[in-house]
Amino acid sequence: MNRQKSFENQLPTLYIVATPIGNLSEMTYRAVEILKSVDYIAAEDTRNTIKLLNHFEISTKLVSHHEHNLSIAIPKIIQDLKDGCQIALVSDAGYPAISDPGYELVKEVIKEGMNVVPISGANACLDALVVSGIAPQPFTFYGFLDRNDKKKKKELENLKNKQETIIFYEAPHRIKKTLKLMLDVFGNRNIALCRELTKKHEEINRGTIAEILDVVDDMKGEMVLVVEGGQEEISDEITFNQTIEEHVEEYIQMGMTTKDAIKEVAKVRKLSKNQVYNEYHKK
Repeated sequence: MNRQKSFENQLPTLYIVATPIGNLSEMTYRAVEILKSVDYIAAEDTRNTIKLLNHFEISTKLVSHHEHNLSIAIPKIIQDLKDGCQIALVSDAGYPAISDPGYELVKEVIKEGMNVVPISGANACLDALVVSGIAPQPFTFYGFLDRNDKKKKKELENLKNKQETIIFYEAPHRIKKTLKLMLDVFGNRNIALCRELTKKHEEINRGTIAEILDVVDDMKGEMVLVVEGGQEEISDEITFNQTIEEHVEEYIQMGMTTKDAIKEVAKVRKLSKNQVYNEYHKK
């Protein structure tokens, strides 16, 4: 068990700092204060993050932390935390670890018994959910589907019967193919396709998958898909309070021959006549 009381200890801390997903005004006062106060900032892409830091006049040192250097970056950050450093982790937009690097580092920091503290901010998943017009709870955040079409279709088939709303991220050059696969697997459900959230060209498209497919060709930018959950399948199976033998006997008592009674029970129960015959005669 790991019990962390973030404001009641002096342990080294890794701050998970959410950054704007488009509009710089989404940056919180607390996020700016934390980024100014830490010893350094670990960023998914230092070239993108430096623009943010310059805007808010943050001069804190930047280091790189992305999916291709984790084996080097994580041990370095862990050691620096042990040496007493306070460190912030940011991604290019939104929350680190949500379809971005961060999860592996968080696991290691927790394992070493040090603090991991969230600094709240913008999130594309929740932004899209609350404006979609689709039931906001329960929901499943899935993130990016596999790039391989065959694997992607398999993922969608596994999600087909989920009744909760499902949220996906998708790249603009894959969105049309993904929607076609969804139409094929899910049927023509209601969805919301949100693009460029909080940015100048923000656009929210609400309709069926087929309707969105008709207008998707000219869409660009970061995309979030909010997909209506599947409908609960109503079983057409009838529950009987009597055995097959008792059911056949009931029809015989009503004046049917044994042959006709077996035929009628098979019809009502949606079974084969042989199955009912064998059960009645215990063969």
